[in-house]
Amino acid sequence: MPAYLIVHAERRGDDTVLEDDTLTVEFTPDWAVFRDEAGACYAVPREQIRSIMRVDEDQEPDQEPAPAKE
Repeated sequence: MPAYLIVHAERRGDDTVLEDDTLTVEFTPDWAVFRDEAGACYAVPREQIRSIMRVDEDQEPDQEPAPAKE
């Protein structure tokens, strides 16, 4: 399931995690807009964002993680 961690520019412990089966993010010059199958569901002004990271699990829980390359 897609999940995104939004780290706000003013760190006050109020970072946000959004997740949904159909969640996507679109960046405009002024906004980060999150959409699901119904349309836009959450928007944040870009100047208020420190970073946005995708944090969902890509692997099935039963699978072992791939070995690290050296």
